[in-house]
Amino acid sequence: MDYRRIGRDLFVRLDRGEEIHESIRSLSEQGITAAAITSGIGRIRGTVIGYLDSNGVYQKVTLDEPMELVSMQGNLAPGPEGPFTHIHLVGSDDDHVVHGGHLFEATIEVTAEIHMRILGEADSPMEREYTDSEFIRISFCEMG
Repeated sequence: MDYRRIGRDLFVRLDRGEEIHESIRSLSEQGITAAAITSGIGRIRGTVIGYLDSNGVYQKVTLDEPMELVSMQGNLAPGPEGPFTHIHLVGSDDDHVVHGGHLFEATIEVTAEIHMRILGEADSPMEREYTDSEFIRISFCEMG
């Protein structure tokens, strides 16, 4: 991973073999605790996506073949067990069939270019917390 920061904008390049969630969460080691992921493009493989059904259970599908990362958005926030990423994506396979949903995992096949807007460093305006049903949701912090 390589990145360049300009003000609150962060431009990230991921390279072959890097996992998207792990890479973005590692930014917390550089003091970036909260960010909005505004865009992402590139080529990925080993993608696991899904959706939250009406019973609150994630339904997942694994797409092993490489595909174009057409769009990606989400956020990075402190969580109950460390940095937490919540990402949704749209990808297109080599037949131009589009797949999308909540991203559980994906590995970079060639490269990916991601833009993030930094929201917190010393203090984060949001964090992830467990609800009574063990669902992790975002909560907003009081800003002093």
